[in-house]
Amino acid sequence: MRVFMTGGTGLIGRHIIGRLLERGDQPVVLTRRADEVRRKPEIRQAQVVQGNPMEAGSWEEAVDGCDAVINLVGHNLFADRWGPTIKQKIRDSRVYATEHVVSAIGKAKNPPKTLVQASAIGFYGPHGDEELTESSPSGTDFMAVVCREWEDAVSIATNHGVRVAAIRTGVVLAKGEAALGVMTPIYKWLPGGAAPVGSGGSAFKPGTGSQWMSWIHIDDIAGIFLLALDNANAVGPINGTSPHPVRHMEFGKALAKVLWRPFIPIGPPDAALEVLLGEVAQIVTKGQRVIPTKALELGYVFKYPEVLPALTAIFAKVKPSVATRPAAAHAHSHAGHH
Repeated sequence: MRVFMTGGTGLIGRHIIGRLLERGDQPVVLTRRADEVRRKPEIRQAQVVQGNPMEAGSWEEAVDGCDAVINLVGHNLFADRWGPTIKQKIRDSRVYATEHVVSAIGKAKNPPKTLVQASAIGFYGPHGDEELTESSPSGTDFMAVVCREWEDAVSIATNHGVRVAAIRTGVVLAKGEAALGVMTPIYKWLPGGAAPVGSGGSAFKPGTGSQWMSWIHIDDIAGIFLLALDNANAVGPINGTSPHPVRHMEFGKALAKVLWRPFIPIGPPDAALEVLLGEVAQIVTKGQRVIPTKALELGYVFKYPEVLPALTAIFAKVKPSVATRPAAAHAHSHAGHH
């Protein structure tokens, strides 16, 4: 299978490329930094196409003849402090790039039959303790509006006879990147021990970690994208989260345990986190309780359904090479859904 990919150099993209190559598929990776990307060992076997998905260009011809598209493009939410310019970039990088990808599919003589689109659980907005499934309504905050526009931009592809699945990704757990890239240093260096981050129920009350966290191990989010790629019944929104979301308190205890840190049940309030991180802190302090109903219905088998084994596996892997993996982790690595 030839799979055209945008955002392939990001965290999720790199893992999907590895899995596609392992099973003998041909990833075609669009990037603005083709020469640099070709030198990356994990992408070397993929076909690399120079181009900017934010703009129409000759790169669109590479979509022709591909069997499927995985569209992961979007400015990293944790890369910069949010201000009006960055928020515009977060929105435009997702919406415009998606519009161009859909346009390229429309122009192709031999168009892809499948489009797997990245989205996020931010679609739902904050909902307290309520369990959210794919049929839950969209929220009204900044990320909810961005996710809604992002999914709307891709829905036009169905007019071209393309099967579209949108993966609403939760908090992806991977060593030193994304949310763990932000949280691990805080947990390692907080004086006295690790503590829950935020949500004591109001901005200035000490954090007790009562908010929900819908997390997913990097191996499982890659697995859900591949499920959506392969399964003809994977249509519309699919929640990319573990079946067992946890409160931040429970996540904090698990993370403290794997980092060998004492855990203190009270931590910095929401307001302190907003001072430190800016508006992106709301992704951590608000939280949602999201259930991956569709992935389970489609038969996806989670490698890491529970948070402590997921974190243990992440911090046990010194290097991602087979040689240094613990035997158990290596045995598990083939147990996921194919």
